[in-house]
Amino acid sequence: MDKALTKNNGETLSRSALRRQREREERYQTILKAAETLFVKEGYHQTSINKIADLAEVSVGTVYFYFKNKEDLLIQLLDEISYLFRSRIGAEFRNADSTLEGFTNAGNMFFDEFCNKYPEKVAIMYRESVGQSPLVEEHRKKLHDKSIKDISEALQRMSENMGFQFPSSMSIEIIAVSIMGIYQSIASHFLVSREKPENLKQIGDDAVNYLVGGIKDMCGLN
Repeated sequence: MDKALTKNNGETLSRSALRRQREREERYQTILKAAETLFVKEGYHQTSINKIADLAEVSVGTVYFYFKNKEDLLIQLLDEISYLFRSRIGAEFRNADSTLEGFTNAGNMFFDEFCNKYPEKVAIMYRESVGQSPLVEEHRKKLHDKSIKDISEALQRMSENMGFQFPSSMSIEIIAVSIMGIYQSIASHFLVSREKPENLKQIGDDAVNYLVGGIKDMCGLN
């Protein structure tokens, strides 16, 4: 007889139930990883559920048990990538020490940490999820809006801490939107449209220095 284990909500699960729960999660992640690999390698539109099932070593029916369709797979991938992005990049901006140096470190995190370690996820964010259905675009917009908020709040804290003012009430939002746009453009150009360059760190440093230089110039900090 399985020994019952108590969950946080007071319910109990047997060891076999816990094992099945763990196996379901592992199968879910295996299918998701297979989809990510194929979307990046072959493209979203060229990838079929049959190919995903084959790479994940499960039946097509199993894929449909976990996901409604291919669009659902892309959305789940995008949501996981969005969470990872904000837990790394967003957190770095939120924890920036309210100085230009802290802001620079937060910016470098995007290239040194995210782009370098997760090029496949960058491809999903900036290539395979672009121009898809309204539902996919809605999930992309959520990440974009939350990232703009993280950067805007970091800029506001920096302004208050360093005792300077931005030229207008729109300056912070304009800078935040520009930063996200430049990050996307550089990632798309150097990581998505061609093989990852060896000098990614230098590319990141140049991009961040350009952005910080623009902030200094706008606010008369040079």
